[in-house]
Amino acid sequence: MPFERHGTRAFTSNSVETNAPSASGLYGLSNAREWIYVGECDDIKAQLQEHLRERNTFLTERHPTGFTYEVCAHGDRIGRQNQLVLELEPVCNRRTAQSRREAVR
Repeated sequence: MPFERHGTRAFTSNSVETNAPSASGLYGLSNAREWIYVGECDDIKAQLQEHLRERNTFLTERHPTGFTYEVCAHGDRIGRQNQLVLELEPVCNRRTAQSRREAVR
């Protein structure tokens, strides 16, 4: 099941400040071509603002233009994130999983 329907918002400082909650949950970053990243955190607004400040990361290289979110209890976040990653196949989550597998070898 995709993100609960809050719609996709512009991934800009003003939009994050206006539309993202300061609550526990999940968020997704995307552009017109692909899902880029699905994350979980204690404060959705703060985490999105942190991503907006990042420079020269694999995530920023994918040029996210939109975000969506889902408020979720702390204990349910990891399971729900895993479900969304399997369903949406965001490119940065796949890269993170690949890096972890290579580190184990």
